[in-house]
Amino acid sequence: MPLNRREFTIGALGAVTASGLASAGTTAGKLLHRPIPSSGEMIPVMGLGTNRYSVDESAQARAPLKATLARFHALGGGMIDTAPMYRRSEAVLGDLLGELGIYDEIFMATKTDRDAEAETRPQMERSLVRLKSDNVDLMQIHNLKGWKHTIPMLNEWKKEGRIRYTGITTSRSRQYDELETILKAHDLDFLQINYSLEQRESAERLLPLAEDRGVAVIINRAFGGGRIFDAVGDTALPDWATEFGCESWAQFLLKYALSHPATTVVIPGMTKARYVDDNFHAAMTRMPDAAERKLMEAFYDAL
Repeated sequence: MPLNRREFTIGALGAVTASGLASAGTTAGKLLHRPIPSSGEMIPVMGLGTNRYSVDESAQARAPLKATLARFHALGGGMIDTAPMYRRSEAVLGDLLGELGIYDEIFMATKTDRDAEAETRPQMERSLVRLKSDNVDLMQIHNLKGWKHTIPMLNEWKKEGRIRYTGITTSRSRQYDELETILKAHDLDFLQINYSLEQRESAERLLPLAEDRGVAVIINRAFGGGRIFDAVGDTALPDWATEFGCESWAQFLLKYALSHPATTVVIPGMTKARYVDDNFHAAMTRMPDAAERKLMEAFYDAL
């Protein structure tokens, strides 16, 4: 039976308590921040993906997510990424962040995906209603859908102050050619794209292009959709991984994504507070250098 994320958490963080990580994080260092190129605003490199936040209204279903959000905020997390396509996730976040009283301290990112121009504005309006806010920090075009009519609309909302940043997303390599064309022709603040030890194609042209164009990069699927954990199996972390602070496979994978020079933020999915503890350690210790990144690639390719 394949091992799950919990079984891959090894070393000190695997058993550390929530209060214990605060001291562990302090010992390791402060949470890394990077600038958004279009503005210079500094943002924490550890964000949160919420594709699995579509739960019902019961306290039992929502309690672990509320604890996760509270821990994410307590450790200094910044971006929370969601989407109307994630079913109830926007509404759940609107409720829980409101209950915690931290919405204004979060960098909130959501998306739109309407092919029809007449449907795009109403969808974005509904997102604000669900999030219980008059604005969001980042609105993204999900998987390039309707980008020709949506980019002008996002620019309009940006001028009106309803969003602060514009972006576009994909997790599909078959969209890379079209995405490259879009990035060269339009001024966008953010690119969200898949990149991991398993899926490195975006580093060939798109990540360098984003860097050249001054576009912030959000990395999704840093765990390769979870398949990397299956590939690793019961393999132990290499000894040299401890030299840049790795104590779990999750940290190994996140550090690989974070150490690309174009990366601004990673957004792993986190539905339990212990995952927050584990992931944040990756952003509180030094990043692997170019030579170490090559070692990471070679190690994974040899599995």
